[in-house]
Amino acid sequence: MKYLIVGLGNIGPEYHETRHNIGFMVADTLAKAAGATFTDGRYGFTTTLSVKGRQLLLLKPSTFMNLSGNAVRYWMQKENIPLENVLIVVDDLALPFGTLRLKSKGSDAGHNGLKHIAATLGTQNYARLRFGIGNDFPRGGQIDYVLGHFTDEDWKTMDERLETAGEIIKSFCLAGIDITMNQYNKK
Repeated sequence: MKYLIVGLGNIGPEYHETRHNIGFMVADTLAKAAGATFTDGRYGFTTTLSVKGRQLLLLKPSTFMNLSGNAVRYWMQKENIPLENVLIVVDDLALPFGTLRLKSKGSDAGHNGLKHIAATLGTQNYARLRFGIGNDFPRGGQIDYVLGHFTDEDWKTMDERLETAGEIIKSFCLAGIDITMNQYNKK
């Protein structure tokens, strides 16, 4: 069975390790733990890893956040991966830093990457792993905050949070979304 795991972010050194790129950071952590390296391909950087007989295609779209749906659709079609085997890893302002929430569907909550994916796929019924980045910014400062870097305080628990995100992704592929939500969404 094949799964498409999409870590959302923006390409370019100016976006490296910014809050909006937490999806890339999760994908990088998962790949590094498996000894896998990304290659530059159509619409993004990909690598494949195997987890107990399941094939995971990790994708970091090179389309920029607002056009993420193009990369998701392309790789789903190219690899013949059904929607129920797609998981989008995304930053979330509504959750405190490091909070991880797996959902089987939902609205885009104002997130441009999710908005484009829903528009491109014609549905919001795809799994997403929301990684909380907090919302400690002044009125009107959302863009600067999202494109800003994590605090020293955030970095103290970053490795553990990234590893837990990887565990959630593996569980999604092995045990399914319902069991994984029950196990991890309480933490």
